Amino acid sequence: MIEAEWWDYEERDEFVDAVAGDIGFIIESAIDARGSAVLALSGGKTPIAAYEKLARAKLEWKRVTIFPVDDRLVKVDDPMSNVGMLARIFLPKGARVMPLSADNPDYKGAGAAADARLQDVSWPPDLVLLGMGDDGHTGSIFPGPDYQAALDAPKARRAIGVMPDPMPEDAPVPRVTMTAAAIRSARALMIAITGEKKKALLETAIAEGASSTLPIGRVLAEADQAVDIHWSAE
Repeated sequence: MIEAEWWDYEERDEFVDAVAGDIGFIIESAIDARGSAVLALSGGKTPIAAYEKLARAKLEWKRVTIFPVDDRLVKVDDPMSNVGMLARIFLPKGARVMPLSADNPDYKGAGAAADARLQDVSWPPDLVLLGMGDDGHTGSIFPGPDYQAALDAPKARRAIGVMPDPMPEDAPVPRVTMTAAAIRSARALMIAITGEKKKALLETAIAEGASSTLPIGRVLAEADQAVDIHWSAE
């Protein structure tokens, strides 16, 4: 059974403050405990305001490593690039922002390169922050030819290349993503979503657990830790 704790907010500002505050607390706790913090952060529009608020916090940013949970195989200056967004926000603070992979037409090769990069990162991550699409995908774990490989990859495999099928209309490109096992290895798991539709979808995924047809349900079903879910109607 998926153990989840929901945090609901009436106002978007409250949501932003809470997500930023929780990430900041995890960073401070990790630095206190181990001397550094490692974060895997999701892209998309929902968490950007929280990241920008977090970046204004007085933290030991030079001790923080950040990489995207997943990324599109585009150039770093492309608006679709998740690492480009994270670099814009956190590099000026002194954090290490690490790409998963370079722009690479061979998505499976890009996945292997991303896995190799993550093998050199202090593991496990202190936090994996997930979002969720309207179709229930999380990270870039989409239905398609690589779906089961992303879900069932061994614990040692940290990233994989994926080709969504069908392609998302807003970003019709191949991806690299953390595997389900790598996501679940995090010391803390957090989800940040907005809107009634996504809340209902995530509730369904959690209720269905391992039998869920939704990627996020399958990812969370084998999580050992509780999942903190931040949700705002706006």
